[in-house]
Amino acid sequence: MAEDVAARFEAVAVPHLDAVYRMARKLSGSDAVADDLTQETFTRAFRAFHQFELRQFGPKPWLFKILHNVFYTHVGRDRRQPTLLDDVDFDHFSAELDSAQLDGDSGSSGINWDRFDQELKHAVEALQPEYSEVLLLWALEDLSYKEIAEVCTCPVGTVMSRLYRARQLLGERLKDYAQEQNLSMERFES
Repeated sequence: MAEDVAARFEAVAVPHLDAVYRMARKLSGSDAVADDLTQETFTRAFRAFHQFELRQFGPKPWLFKILHNVFYTHVGRDRRQPTLLDDVDFDHFSAELDSAQLDGDSGSSGINWDRFDQELKHAVEALQPEYSEVLLLWALEDLSYKEIAEVCTCPVGTVMSRLYRARQLLGERLKDYAQEQNLSMERFES
């Protein structure tokens, strides 16, 4: 009996391991945290697998919903933890930020796609988690609004609003880069 459940779980859920890890990595920004989130997601999914019903959406949104809950549980726990500010050099913090922003090739005549990818990555990482999660589920995981609403436990209208806001914020953050590269902002708006 337990072997049958394990075999079914392996057949249904494990094929989505990479997608769950990618989303955990995008949400957390850390390989180590993504490993922990993915492991916790699949542990919880296995424990609850007897309640899982294969619906029209399949197991992927179900796993993303578990990941969503695990991630926000970790975020809440981390916010309650004490922090050490002794490691931050506030005297040089601003200078380090300025020098990090000056790195890169801004004088090229063509588009530096590697830099663009980095700019886009940083812009997505700078979004609030509720915006980046919706954007990534939509753009990378190709989930429908209804599937995303189920994952995030919010109405479809909220998903649409968050996605719209995420795209606006990305456009604002990428505007300077687009101007540096003489790109039309129409590419970033729609």
